[in-house]
Amino acid sequence: MPEKIADLKNMPHSSTHHPLQEMRRTLYLALPIIIGQIAGVGMSFVDTVMAGRLGALALAALPIGGAIWMTGVMFAIGILLALNPAVAQLDGAGKYRQVGVVTRQAIWIALGLSVLLLLFMRNVEPVVLWLGIDPQIRPVALGYLDAISWGVPAICLQLVLRYFSEGTGHTQPTMYIGFLGVAANIPLNYIFMYGKLGMPELGAVGCGYATAIVLWLQLLLLWIYTAKHSHFRRFQLYSGFDKPDWGEIRELIRVGLPIAVMISVEGSLFVAAALMIGRLGAVPTAAHGIAINFSSLLFMIPLGLAGAITTRVGNAIGRADPASARYVGINGFVLGLGFQIISATVMFLFAEQIVAMYGNTNPDVSQLAASLIRLAAIFQLSDGVQVCAAGGLRGLKDTKIPMIYTVIAYWAVGMTLAYYLTFTQNMGPAGMWIGMIAGLSVAAMLLGVRFWRSASRLITVAD
Repeated sequence: MPEKIADLKNMPHSSTHHPLQEMRRTLYLALPIIIGQIAGVGMSFVDTVMAGRLGALALAALPIGGAIWMTGVMFAIGILLALNPAVAQLDGAGKYRQVGVVTRQAIWIALGLSVLLLLFMRNVEPVVLWLGIDPQIRPVALGYLDAISWGVPAICLQLVLRYFSEGTGHTQPTMYIGFLGVAANIPLNYIFMYGKLGMPELGAVGCGYATAIVLWLQLLLLWIYTAKHSHFRRFQLYSGFDKPDWGEIRELIRVGLPIAVMISVEGSLFVAAALMIGRLGAVPTAAHGIAINFSSLLFMIPLGLAGAITTRVGNAIGRADPASARYVGINGFVLGLGFQIISATVMFLFAEQIVAMYGNTNPDVSQLAASLIRLAAIFQLSDGVQVCAAGGLRGLKDTKIPMIYTVIAYWAVGMTLAYYLTFTQNMGPAGMWIGMIAGLSVAAMLLGVRFWRSASRLITVAD
């Protein structure tokens, strides 16, 4: 299987190939990423389901603490995502040893990010106070953040090894660490949340400690895998120790910083939504937590496709074949849209059944959550297109203008409308979700057009 996927990635492409052939190649590369990311979000799903047994307060605190945690993590993801297209282009050009050199420099970036994120997580209380989060929710959310922050170095280093592996076309490790995460998270949650095996009963805060331990276990597995598997030998990642090369680090940050801003801006739309809904009380916050948790689970499909699109587009650029890069990207967008249509249909038709899976016993929470899931079904379509377009642009290393587009889409359009509908028009959480739909739709249009124009420009230059 790994060899087959790598062969599909490196196979010469042509714009005359049938679109279904190109979609099949992208799907082969994306499938392990999708499975791994679904398993990874499954950890959050398990947290939410198990917290549902503790009551509305625990169920409300998790999305607040999780939103703040993801604010920092998304910034790290964006910076380190620069490694994926860098590795893919070097691999496509046959510069294998340079792949290892660049990855070792990314490790230095990850260590620096770890320090910044730890400082952020441990000093976030003034922000929570300023945002006006419900006083009942506040201490539980802060306790969760304090607990999960122990896993910050693990997730940053984990991202480096993951994007190194995915950039070379070997996507299985993402799937393996995802499975490990879910398998370990359930018993660890049980121990820390409910006070088993002599541990104190920590409630929702216990989810944070469980997740931190899981992150370190995942890092250990990735390190062993990339050190021992034959696929990685030619890259010589562990052949020596490199001091910081500031030129290489600056180049990664030059590409990665706009990606970080893009991801943070997009993510901050959802983070801000969770935090502002937190001002409305425990019931709206709990309902929003259920809806966003399930939406995030399904979002892993187009997000996994985006990772595969980045690798395939970057590899084609490394081979000096921009026509294939554009063709691969466009067919990837269509594939992502197809999956999102299926997801939207499921969410719209089975909203009540989805809410019932979370074990909530409060009828007000259940009714509101079902209505929000139906709104989430609508933005599945534009969300799938925008994330796949962003993946294609990363493969081209086109990141600065897309960064500006996302600021316009998510904040100038999305959050402005969301705030107006939620608080001025008193629409509650539904207004927030309508604003998010608008922001995602504008982003999908702008990023999709940008990819086509950027790839077409490279084709013109090559000709």
